[in-house]
Amino acid sequence: MFRRMARSLTAFVMIMSGAVVGVGAAAGTAHADECYTWSRTLSQGSSGSDVTQLQIRVAGWVTSGERLSYDGQYGARTAAAVKKFQSAYGLTADGIAGSQTFNKLYALQDADCTPIHFTYGELNRCNSDWSGGAVSAATAKANALKTMWKLEAMRHALGDVPISISSGFRSYACNSAVGGSSTSRHLYGDAADLTGSPSLCRLAQQARTHGFSEILGPGYPGHNDHTHVAFDPSPYWSAPSCGI
Repeated sequence: MFRRMARSLTAFVMIMSGAVVGVGAAAGTAHADECYTWSRTLSQGSSGSDVTQLQIRVAGWVTSGERLSYDGQYGARTAAAVKKFQSAYGLTADGIAGSQTFNKLYALQDADCTPIHFTYGELNRCNSDWSGGAVSAATAKANALKTMWKLEAMRHALGDVPISISSGFRSYACNSAVGGSSTSRHLYGDAADLTGSPSLCRLAQQARTHGFSEILGPGYPGHNDHTHVAFDPSPYWSAPSCGI
């Protein structure tokens, strides 16, 4: 909580300083960030690792059934996701990522790059070093980060209602202990089981527009007490009790 308050205060000071010297709204100009700092305005045709970093943070702002690639190429789909992100946060929705877009992203992330409403700890209650799954520890942790940013978008779209996570990354040992499928996406670090409010059906329905390709909820065997969201190369949605 203190860290988030400090970040908000810092952002306010930066904005006020920019207003005084007249540079705060310049395209491509944004304050340095503990996690990642963009150094140029990005738009269709841009490419590079800075585009990939942007894609990680806006991948949850897509249309129903769509999934944004993390390919470092700023194409029409990335521009559309940026535009939806901008609109959701009251920014000029032009699909161009400049200082206003970056400063909003800075305000939404903590120093470890996680979105402010989620933590690595929530996505990994199995073993802290992220090892023992179907992919390398680094890949599992990177996948979890992508999942958290999609959940951040989903949370905001739901009216900033807190979302509880009961399970995230699992090693093979952890997965076996809870009776998980041998092909579970939890083994890859890109899955999260959601509980609490809003309702499980509301979570399942909302997840369709935030880049999740695997959604399992009430009515699907073993999922009446949670809604499961994940990335799956072979998309599959099933929550019969929710009309999905």
